[in-house]
Amino acid sequence: MIKLIYSESYLRSITLKKIIQCNILDLWKVISKESNLELFHPYCLKNDVIKWGGINSEDELEYLNGRKMKRKFVSWCEGIGYDLFIYQIGKPSSFVSWRISTIQNASVISITIFPYLMNKNNKVLMFIPFYGFIYPLLKSYLNAVLNGLEFYIMNKKLVQKNQFGKHIWFS
Repeated sequence: MIKLIYSESYLRSITLKKIIQCNILDLWKVISKESNLELFHPYCLKNDVIKWGGINSEDELEYLNGRKMKRKFVSWCEGIGYDLFIYQIGKPSSFVSWRISTIQNASVISITIFPYLMNKNNKVLMFIPFYGFIYPLLKSYLNAVLNGLEFYIMNKKLVQKNQFGKHIWFS
């Protein structure tokens, strides 16, 4: 398993998991493909590749609201997952970890986000803002992304924009 060494500078994270009725190799092919977010991410307008293929991959994600984010992949383990930093130019970065595994006749995907917002300062002071504001919005976001991934894998159809509802940060 990949050790999350980059996550140590963050105080809190959010992880969501989803069981998808598919082969783990099929799941890996989708999440490791160039411009993969264009297939299943309900808030993605574009996912342009800067450099692709394992560690040191880079791409740019443009959300439906026009916000552009860069992703830099800092670890990549074939068939298991990857870690990346995501950020807007001139702003701090959040750390994201994608992992897949097998359970019985299905696959499990988990996405963990260590957001920079309200997550690097005073642990006690930031508790209520993080869990009252950041956490619910990221949970909603991750649910939509994972539902989109499942929809794409099960139906072999692109996910529609805002298919699982609009999001205040990205729609």
